[in-house]
Amino acid sequence: MRNRARAARAATNISRYLLCLGFLLWTGPATAAAVTDDTGTEIRLAEPAGRIISLSPHLTELVFAAGAGDRLTGVVSYSDYPPPARDIPRVGDAHSFDIERILARKPDLVLAWQSGNPAGQVRHLQQLQLPVYISEPRTFEDIAATIEDLGTLAGTPAIAAAAAQDFRQRLAALEQKYSGREPVSVFYQIWHEPLITIGGGHIIDEVIHLCGGRNVFSDIGQLAPRISIEAVLTAAPEVIIAGGSHDERPAWLNNWRQWPQLPAVRHEQLYLIHPDLLQRHSPRLLEGAAELCRILEQARTKSE
Repeated sequence: MRNRARAARAATNISRYLLCLGFLLWTGPATAAAVTDDTGTEIRLAEPAGRIISLSPHLTELVFAAGAGDRLTGVVSYSDYPPPARDIPRVGDAHSFDIERILARKPDLVLAWQSGNPAGQVRHLQQLQLPVYISEPRTFEDIAATIEDLGTLAGTPAIAAAAAQDFRQRLAALEQKYSGREPVSVFYQIWHEPLITIGGGHIIDEVIHLCGGRNVFSDIGQLAPRISIEAVLTAAPEVIIAGGSHDERPAWLNNWRQWPQLPAVRHEQLYLIHPDLLQRHSPRLLEGAAELCRILEQARTKSE
């Protein structure tokens, strides 16, 4: 179902863009808005949303990118980018939000995160007849398409179209620069206890591929599987990238030095990339991608 939804969204990108050009030349009364979310569900509003609740930091960023940040009336914890998002009232966190607080904000649109929000709470919001757009970006194109969707729902399609186009152009520049590079095997570590990585369906897997890398656990179907130290030793990655929870190098990244047989340890290829740049499905993912691509270029040089 998700693949069909993605295909439908991709097929309408050109017509959306032409429609948005019309909005640049004409302004008129608010009209109905309809899009299809990442579950294949159509979200239809009688008029553009004026009071939006975001239940994920990445969705908060995408709303701002779509030019509708001023429509946000509630967000979850860690919605800290761009800076104006820090002043928006909180309705809980992504893993446990307060439904009564959400209802008190009188939203006309709720944005939910499929793999990050509690499914039962999201269903409760739907049962209360609130329009709920569910997001689950798995590809770069999903991010651009979501920006366009949010612009449609919020009545800011021209701004959203320009932001999506800028994202696609920056992505194309990275693809052109790094396509055809010598493959480098990469282990991306989300956390240490338990030891968690990313599987082949995760958007970070696509980032690694963009940079000419190979995710050593891409054959795992889960988004964020738990693995063993032995599995990492067997995979023998040439580069280890840590995510963690903040911008300081985590102590557990250096724990890999216990195994000097690892190519990543032998060649001093242990890195931190700020988790907000790779673990949030927002336009800033391209900043994280550019950083990862530079790291892999450096790894290629050291291995020569």
